[in-house]
Amino acid sequence: MRRRRTYTVACLSGDGIGPELMAQACNALAEVSRMHGFRVEDVHVPIGSEAVARHGQPVPAATRAAYLGADALLVATAGEPVLAEVQQELDLRAAITRVRLGAKTDLRVVYPLADDLTEWTIEKAFQIARTSKGGLASVDEDLAFAELVEDAADRHAGVAVQHYSVPAGLPALAFAPDQFDVVVTGTLFGETLTEIVAAVEREPRVLARGRLAENGPSVFSSGDSKMHDIAGLGVADPSSMLLAVATMLGEGLGEVGAAETLAAAVTDVCGQGRRPLDRLLHGVAASSRQFTQAVLSELVTTHSNAEFLRESRA
Repeated sequence: MRRRRTYTVACLSGDGIGPELMAQACNALAEVSRMHGFRVEDVHVPIGSEAVARHGQPVPAATRAAYLGADALLVATAGEPVLAEVQQELDLRAAITRVRLGAKTDLRVVYPLADDLTEWTIEKAFQIARTSKGGLASVDEDLAFAELVEDAADRHAGVAVQHYSVPAGLPALAFAPDQFDVVVTGTLFGETLTEIVAAVEREPRVLARGRLAENGPSVFSSGDSKMHDIAGLGVADPSSMLLAVATMLGEGLGEVGAAETLAAAVTDVCGQGRRPLDRLLHGVAASSRQFTQAVLSELVTTHSNAEFLRESRA
């Protein structure tokens, strides 16, 4: 993917805690892009119930024009019903779920959205592995799928490939996810493997989701969206939303360095017990903004040029 100096991101906040999460996401996006020398124009457009209230329809023409012309879509509330209509207009080919567990485990599960997209998805999974830790695990029962993975491996020297049967891969993902980098599977087991990974409850666990396109924008969203009852209180946990931003930077915009800087900062702050809920449980004042500010202050440490940046700010 050719990198540019300026990108456009269509921001779909939705309702509930969506606007709160999107505000924190855009703060982080602006700071990490500035540090890495590129610019992101975030275009905020209404969708769903907000759009109906303002324009009489869930997907107004201006909203549609914004996301079709964007380089990526960032969604705050993945459960928004009208999002399916939006995604049908895009060239989305593969699903990706990303989980960070502590400072060492960064796991991605990738699978095709249709059977005829399998080869494209396998190739994409190898590309992701090349920019990550260089490991790819194939988990499937179809011998033809394994052969496609081996064919792709010939084009991607340096990526270490392992093959798992589903009976072996499921418990490994559930109980020893640390051993994986990128996991690729077919349509039959894609959602099952994703559910296994999403259910891992180790702390600090941060989850983000995406839909990857070949042409046009990909879609990225928070992996945790069950907090609508706290909307308006300013204490929603933005960690998964910030990981969605990092995933968008890497897999959607090709800014891999910025993606890693932000993702590492998010998990570092989570590991310090600074999530809003963690602080509230200990009787300490907490807010979404405080968490994001802690992440932003950590960027200077997680940047690949951390020593230079610290000296320049001294």
